[in-house]
Amino acid sequence: MLALTRKKGESLVINNNVEVTVLEIRGDQVKIGISAPKDVPIYRKEVYLQIQNENKAALNVDTIASLNDLL
Repeated sequence: MLALTRKKGESLVINNNVEVTVLEIRGDQVKIGISAPKDVPIYRKEVYLQIQNENKAALNVDTIASLNDLL
């Protein structure tokens, strides 16, 4: 993991097309802004993990069998 120090208003660039900017610092919370192309998905980690778990569940053999029963 790369750890960087940034102040309010400062940014970092990822892969030449994603810019992350520190917008606000309030106590132990940091508000960030992300500028990226529309085809780059951006998720909060907890949402991303939930999507991954749902995708794994959808690939479950029992789920597929249940769907085939509906047809």
